[in-house]
Order: sequence, then C-alpha cells, then structure tokens
Amino acid sequence: MKHNLCSFGLVVVVSIMSLVTIEVDAESDAATESEQDLPWRELRTFTEVFAKVKNDYVEPIKDKQLLENAIRGMLTGLDPHSAYLDPEDYKGLQEGTTGEFGGLGIEVGIENDFVKVIAPIDDTPAQRAGVKPGDIITKLDDMPVKGMSLNDAVKHMRGKPGSPITLTIIREGVEKPLKIVITRAVIKVESVKNEILEPGFAYVRISHFQERTAEDLRRALREIKAENKGVLKGMVLDLRNNPGGILSSAVSVADAFIDKGLIVYTEGRVEDSQLRFNAKPDDLLSGAPMVVLVNGGSASASEIVAGALQDTRRGIIMGSRTFGKGSVQTILPMSNQAALKLTTALYYTPSGRSIQAEGIKPDIILDKVEVAIVDVDDDDPHSLKEADLSRHLSNGNQKTTTGEAEKQAKDTKSMASSDYELYEALNLLKGLALSKSARG
Repeated sequence: MKHNLCSFGLVVVVSIMSLVTIEVDAESDAATESEQDLPWRELRTFTEVFAKVKNDYVEPIKDKQLLENAIRGMLTGLDPHSAYLDPEDYKGLQEGTTGEFGGLGIEVGIENDFVKVIAPIDDTPAQRAGVKPGDIITKLDDMPVKGMSLNDAVKHMRGKPGSPITLTIIREGVEKPLKIVITRAVIKVESVKNEILEPGFAYVRISHFQERTAEDLRRALREIKAENKGVLKGMVLDLRNNPGGILSSAVSVADAFIDKGLIVYTEGRVEDSQLRFNAKPDDLLSGAPMVVLVNGGSASASEIVAGALQDTRRGIIMGSRTFGKGSVQTILPMSNQAALKLTTALYYTPSGRSIQAEGIKPDIILDKVEVAIVDVDDDDPHSLKEADLSRHLSNGNQKTTTGEAEKQAKDTKSMASSDYELYEALNLLKGLALSKSARG
C-alpha cells in the first residue's frame, strides 16, 4: 500500500510540472482523503502556488529549483536540525564525519533566525580567532544571515583555503558587535588528544565524535598506560566545547569505561529508531576514578557520554550545564545523490532522562572565575617556615628534589591560572584516588 501511495504522489508531482490543474469537488476530496490519507486540499494549494510562481514570477525559474526549494522549506519548518542536503551538501557532511574538510572549524545551529555557535573545534581557524560557544553570527562578510537557512550559512562559511571571511558577532556581555576576520583552511580534526597531568593522572580531550574516535581513544589509553607502567590512578575526560558527532562513536567511547548495563536508548515513531545500546565487559581504566569536564558547548554525542557516565556513577561530571541537544538525526540517502538529514528520535540516558532542551546538569557546578596567582614574598616575616630556621633538621625521607618540587608547584600554578576547571578536576581526581586507595 505504501508503494502505491508513493506512486500516486509521483503522478501528482508530474501533474504539477505539467501545470495541470487538479479539479476535485469537495465531497470527492473528503472521501478520497479519508480513504487514501492524502491531504488533497493542501496539494491543490501547492499546485496553484507552483503554477503562479512559475508563470508570474519576475524571472523564469526552472522546475527543479522550485521543487528543491519546496523540499528545503518542508524540512526547515520541522526543527533546527532537519535539512535537505543536495549532492554538494551531502558530500560535505561525509567529509565532516571522517575528519577532514574545508572551512572555519565551528559547529553551528539556528536560533531566532540567526546562526548560533555551538562550539569552535579545537585547533581550527575559528578557535584561534577567538570565536566562542554561544556567539550569535549576524553577518557573513556583508551578508545578513537573518532568515538564511543553516545549509546556506554553512556553505557560505566554507570556501577556498586561504580566503578570508568576516563574521559579525553578538556576544553576551559585550556591548557592541564584534567583527572577527577568519582565514579559511582545510580542517583536519584530531579528535583525541592526551597527556599526563601528574604521575598516574591522565588527561584525555575529545574535541569531536568521528568514525575513528573510539579507536583513537583506545590508542591514547595504551600510550598513557605505557608511560605510567600500566597503572593509572585516575583520568580527566574533557568534553568541553565538543559539539557532538556520530552516535555510534559516542556509544563506543562510553563503552570503553562502562563494563555492563545500558549506555543510551532512542525512541521514535518508526521501529528502526527504537534502539538500545548496552555496554560490553571490560573497563579500559580498570575502575580508576574519572572526572568529566563539560560546559555549554558540550552537545549531542558529548551529552550521551556524560549522561551515561553520570547515571552509571562511573564518573563525576564537573563544569556547567550542557547544550541540551537530545535528538537523533538519521541520514537518508536519496536516488539523486542527495540526502535527507531527518530528526527521527530522541535519546535517553540509562535512567530514562531526556536531555532535549535540558542538557546534563553537572554533579559539581563550576562558576566562571578568573584566578590570579600571587607569589608569597620570601622576605615576608609572616611566611617563615621550619626550613628557614638555622640548623634545622633535614628530611631524611625526602625523595623529590627541590628542583622537581619547584617545577611541580609551578606547573600547578600555571594550570590554575590558565585552566581553572581542569585544575579543580585534577584536585578532585586526587581526592577520589586517595579515597579508593584507603578503601582497599
């Protein structure tokens, strides 16, 4: 029956393109609509509009353009994330999920007819130019974006590497609009970075969820373990300003730390959109404590990971409330090499929470602060210590040299001033590690 309806709809479209007026009396309309569940009155209106635009518009327009515009309008009217992707747009989306594409390096959405920055991607022209999550883009060069579709805005931001573009931005707390000039580049996203904060304490940053992110994460963890002789006391997972990406990648990342139970489930109208993802055995950190950093730029796949780790009590979430994109987009390829990006489901955390328009509330909320490091004057008499007294006894058990201690103190001060949230996460992680050690 579904195939028959599609075929019948094709006849209607052919009639439209032939400018054939469909004449159906009201009683026939009602009966047919009841029997076939087709919106005849609306289809008649569509054919009338199509005919008037084709015949009366100031310039001639090809049928293909009119119909594609109608399709775009149909998708744009649904929600900010559904869209019609022409062959060029579809190719760009595929490049983005594999980690290499041209442009500025920002994830954007539509809010009140303006383009809103969800997050700049790490080590991209946009981040280096100072674009921040929450920025509202009002102009691209001299072109106003109000009313522009998201696809058109993204297409304009992409361009020849090396070419400049000027973004006019409204930023909360700043009185006047900002003009930021960014030079386009080929964006090669390295989605996973890692380092050792202190012996035994690892830091892993995921900037975007791509096809190979889970594989890159496992490689990073192997490197960290090798550097620490196979033993980790704890890890900070940084998902700040991570705008999301591929659902399956987020599931695999969460699965790397959760050894059983539900990770996420989705619910939609069709059977294919009702999915459940469960963890497989083995925790790659062997139960070592985790602190997960998030903020308002953490969206979609980031929220899946944070929500799963929070609900299963596998990690402590720290930072500020996340973006709140709890919907799933499915890419539906079309026969003309184009595709539909269609919102088909909402996803839920293991405890049944929907994140849509709510976000993840951290276990520990960190307000925005600026830390000023003040060095204590060594000549201040109030700073006198035992080590300053003449003939003081030395510490025979001292294992760390003075130079190493000074370097560690300097590094801690530097972290506190440059990345206060990471500094607090490391302090919490140390406390969790001590607590675990004390318990056994």
